[in-house]
Amino acid sequence: MTRTPTDLPETFSDQLLGFSLPERNARGRIVRLDTVVNTVLSAHDYPPPIKHLLAEALVLGALMGGLLKNDGQLTMQAQTQDGIVRLLVCDYRQGEMRGYAEFDTARLDGLGANPTLAALFGSGYLAVTFETGSASGVKGSRYQGIVPLEGHSLSEACERYFIQSEQVPTLIRVAVQSGAGGCVAAGMLVQHLADGEEGRERLHVRIDHPDWEHVAIVGGTLSHSELLDPALSMEGIVWRLYHEEDRINVQQGASLSRGCRCSMEHYMSVIARFPKGERDAMRNEAGEIVVDCAFCSREFAFTI
Repeated sequence: MTRTPTDLPETFSDQLLGFSLPERNARGRIVRLDTVVNTVLSAHDYPPPIKHLLAEALVLGALMGGLLKNDGQLTMQAQTQDGIVRLLVCDYRQGEMRGYAEFDTARLDGLGANPTLAALFGSGYLAVTFETGSASGVKGSRYQGIVPLEGHSLSEACERYFIQSEQVPTLIRVAVQSGAGGCVAAGMLVQHLADGEEGRERLHVRIDHPDWEHVAIVGGTLSHSELLDPALSMEGIVWRLYHEEDRINVQQGASLSRGCRCSMEHYMSVIARFPKGERDAMRNEAGEIVVDCAFCSREFAFTI
């Protein structure tokens, strides 16, 4: 295994690991979330099915966000008009993550312990938005793909996004485990890039390409227990799967943390844009305008 740029301690949790299989024209990302996922979940008293769903979304957000350059942002939003989970959103920016779920508690209580994706979302959709930052005076770009929330999991919906919106064959595996000590969530994303290394033009991508078939079959053997094993490093997982390859390049990615961007200054600037009459209508009996951040469950009170 070739580690770039230098030999570093192995990666275990709350940090992305990127890898590529040059001879197979494939790249991947792998992550295990511990402190990050528990910090995000602690903002609200989520019931177990919603905790599991949001933990899976955070893993997916980290894996997909890790495909971006350092100044980009990934936002994943699942939404429905007729489902129990009305809104699920998480985003990733430069290693900082946040997430939130809005749902109908009364309807959720009648579903049991392990509701299906269809039961939670009904006829919902998944929107994935990539935003690239500005660098060297070049304006950033924003692009979005939307796919139906179909399949058994959010992971399957994200695989469908890459195939339909980007025409990139993609394998995703996610595992979530909750217990008395909190939640651990982990996942791996592997993609076939027909023209090789990252950043090169993706031409003639074929889902049935023999190199991709091999990479996907091997990746599909990854078990939940391996992903969640705290004693098994991310490098160890990649080596177990692809040790027969001639070359494996690995590179540590961003360290991950919960990063909500709410602040007094931000909300002050937003409120100040409203005319005085509209601001007056927002005030409570104490004369304050109270803003509640759904992501971190903090309240900000203003008297402007």
